[in-house]
Amino acid sequence: MNVRVSWRYSLSLTGTIVKWLAAPLCFPLLVAVYYAEPVAPFLVTIGVALGGGGLLERLKRLDGEERLGPREALLMVSLTWLLVALVSAVPFVVAGQGTIAHPINAAFESMSGITTTGATVLRQFDIHARSIMMWRQLTQWLGGLGILILATAILSRLSVGGAQLMETETQYDNVDKLTPHIEDTARLIGKLYAGLTLGTVAVLYILYLVGLAPNMTLYNSVAHAFTSVSTAGFSTEPLSIEAFAPVVHWVLIVVMFLGSTSFVLMYFVLQGNLARLRNSEEFRFYLGTVIVFSGLIVTILLLKENPTGTGVSDTFRQSVFNVVSIITTTGYANANFDLWSPFAKHLLLMCMFLGGMAGSTTCSIKSLRWLVVFKAFRRDLFTVIHPEAIRPVRLSGVTVDEDTIRNIYSYTLIAIVGVFFVTVLIVVDGARTGLYLVEGGFGEFDALGAAASTFLNIGPAFGPAGPYGTYDVFSMSTKAALVVFMWIGRIEIIPVLVLFTRSFWQS
Repeated sequence: MNVRVSWRYSLSLTGTIVKWLAAPLCFPLLVAVYYAEPVAPFLVTIGVALGGGGLLERLKRLDGEERLGPREALLMVSLTWLLVALVSAVPFVVAGQGTIAHPINAAFESMSGITTTGATVLRQFDIHARSIMMWRQLTQWLGGLGILILATAILSRLSVGGAQLMETETQYDNVDKLTPHIEDTARLIGKLYAGLTLGTVAVLYILYLVGLAPNMTLYNSVAHAFTSVSTAGFSTEPLSIEAFAPVVHWVLIVVMFLGSTSFVLMYFVLQGNLARLRNSEEFRFYLGTVIVFSGLIVTILLLKENPTGTGVSDTFRQSVFNVVSIITTTGYANANFDLWSPFAKHLLLMCMFLGGMAGSTTCSIKSLRWLVVFKAFRRDLFTVIHPEAIRPVRLSGVTVDEDTIRNIYSYTLIAIVGVFFVTVLIVVDGARTGLYLVEGGFGEFDALGAAASTFLNIGPAFGPAGPYGTYDVFSMSTKAALVVFMWIGRIEIIPVLVLFTRSFWQS
């Protein structure tokens, strides 16, 4: 078989990334030292990262050509997210506390972290060391940074699901020479990402110091800055953001919204290029979906009997917060929306399929694709009546070519079909393992919510896996499958699926 992919070079680059995972592991190691907690979980993982990554890195010497072309990039991206997640699970297993001590549960929690999903199998939060909980938060921050670099430096150059339409800081026509561009993009995005994180830490901690957020300590400020900027959703508290003062909720609404906005667009705005923001149809569409769905759910909850018994201001805050959290795919919660009316819950389910802007830390299908789908569908309706008409689809004044539209149609279809496929898997395996007998019950709507929440990397779902629930109610076989689907969904589906085609390796 004539293999046309420089797989050794891809593995070598993956090994380099795995090796560098030892650097962020030093942060929870220092937290463990400060709180006099066991350091073995992090020392062992640092050894695994350095040893395993170093071995993979040496494969580059066996490859005669060092090039990161489209195929090598897709292979590297897929392997990186998988291996980093598996290595990141080691501290949970070595620590040996709670549900995440089991290897499959540890892999679930770690993959949920690295893919910024926010689904958890934790049952008891207080039995885990602070350093382990901080590592759990940090995995999401690392995953958010990684997906930013992936989206803006690689996927936007490889026409993955129409990703080439996202905001970019410059144009590179030669995808065979991606490495310098990745370095430039990593530097640019990294500074903005770190700056937004530090700003969030500062604001949250100041609220604590002035007495407006009594339990938002420095530890909690750092932990929640990690998972709000990355629109990821893990919390150190079992009640998520409900455990904190209302002012914290409003701050995090802003942070989640910014984290789900194109970082390249934010860069241009910070450079004083406000015209870029005004002309961005994608940003207007994204902002519009947040406003519309927030308004709909607020209206529904205010007009109907409020199941949580809150006043008007609290209802408004809870509605806006949870809509923003779901649309941005963060997955925080400040209310048990599983108690909301069926109409409101179905609207939240719809929000799971939206997502923020391309080129952000958000997951799901994203506003960019939906905007093109709607424009193309409207164009197609027009040409049914006027078959002789030539009516191109334009996005922010730029014509979208037909190949890109087909790519976006294909990606959107695969994402929706994928959610229903995972739903069937959960239902069938749930019937086999007696999941429907759990306390509170578990229905097909709950299964659909869990499928959408994991495959689209949202986090909380409904029923036992709701905002204050746990995915530990699922069987080990279901959780193992969801680990795979979180991985596939996070990196835009195509980079993984294409690896299983013969033409990828031979043609």
